Amino acid sequence: MKNTRLAIGLAIILGLCSLDGNAQENSSIEKKYTKEVEKLAKSKQVATAFEFIKGQKEETTENLITLTEVLAPPFMETERGKVFAQMLKDAGVDSIWTDKVGNVIGLRKGTSGESGYVGVDAHLDVVFPEGTDVTVQKVGDTLKAPGIGDDTRGLAMLISMLKAMNKANIKTKKDILIVGSVGEEGLGDLRGMKYMFNESGLDIASWIAIDGGSIGRISNAGLGSKRYKLVVKGKGGHSWGAFGLANPHHALGKAIDIFSKDAWAYTSGEIPKTSFNVGRIGGGTSVNSIPFESWMEVDMRAIDPKNLDEIESIFKKSVEKAIAEYNASGIKDEVSYELIKIGDRPSGELSPSLPLIQKAMAATQYFGVTPSLGRGSTNINIPVSKGIPSVCIGRGGKGGGAHSLHEWFLNDEPGDESIQLALLITLAEAGLEK
Repeated sequence: MKNTRLAIGLAIILGLCSLDGNAQENSSIEKKYTKEVEKLAKSKQVATAFEFIKGQKEETTENLITLTEVLAPPFMETERGKVFAQMLKDAGVDSIWTDKVGNVIGLRKGTSGESGYVGVDAHLDVVFPEGTDVTVQKVGDTLKAPGIGDDTRGLAMLISMLKAMNKANIKTKKDILIVGSVGEEGLGDLRGMKYMFNESGLDIASWIAIDGGSIGRISNAGLGSKRYKLVVKGKGGHSWGAFGLANPHHALGKAIDIFSKDAWAYTSGEIPKTSFNVGRIGGGTSVNSIPFESWMEVDMRAIDPKNLDEIESIFKKSVEKAIAEYNASGIKDEVSYELIKIGDRPSGELSPSLPLIQKAMAATQYFGVTPSLGRGSTNINIPVSKGIPSVCIGRGGKGGGAHSLHEWFLNDEPGDESIQLALLITLAEAGLEK
């Protein structure tokens, strides 16, 4: 198995395509995968499962509403995890557990005894803070509530897939892990996936994440990011009485100015897209007080891991330079600073020629949709960075207002094709036992 993994890893490295995500859209599908997927979709068991998915549409919607109305801010996914775990249990899994960081994992055993799990997941967390009203409102066929789409719809899809497999008496060759993962959003920093792939000890051969939007979108690449909180501190004092005392806000402003100029010069060069952003600033007690603390949060992203490291280096050097210059500017006393890393998502990209990605494209095409490969910042960043075959697919339907209080979702698919597609890709990867 280790030799096989090594061969796959080398194939991935040698097969890496352009770092421009848009360049992948016209990637061709090998005929053998098209035939394989068509044969699988038309088999009696899978066709039966597809019908069960159609028949479960109302039940799946009720599950979506139930899960949405259990708020799950980052680092507070426990209660929703319990509800999802009960749904998995009721749908029928061979075993279920919640790991050290809160990932809810259901195991559906395969028949071959072959090592290497096939994982399929949706994330439990939403971006909204504790106290947010997540009551679902129905407006015709449209459901409205914070988090109704991203990514609660994906969780409901997993339950529908599991029920359909059991009702159709589908057996797979490989073991399948059905996972409600934690920490995908914001400062969660993919902690659920980091634990799964770095610490859990699970032998995971491939991964399928359900997130994002419309059917047809397939991510085979991860957009990396590094995030920092810069905290500048001083003694603080009265704006008049202590005038001239080192001011953390002033030092922070200099850091922003120097970083913005140096980072803009770098990102404007001929390199793969790289970005930087000062997203939040805070500190101070009143308009007539010299603050004792000032802080900002910075997000940096890059397609190429090398560029991500370089923009991070520019940021650190800019801060060091700004603080040194400010302290030498003639002010009384001085400020100190601390850099706290609050996010680290690796970049990576997998070749479209890999079997899992070929199967995902072929399955998408089977439903009459042209597959479009691209990149995003999702749960697959972690396995992709390790060379483990992975894709992130859309949850289908129509939706809008993601990450806002006005989020909405409309399931306009007559046969719940997004769920059928997710099942077809999963079965193509896990292997159908006849």
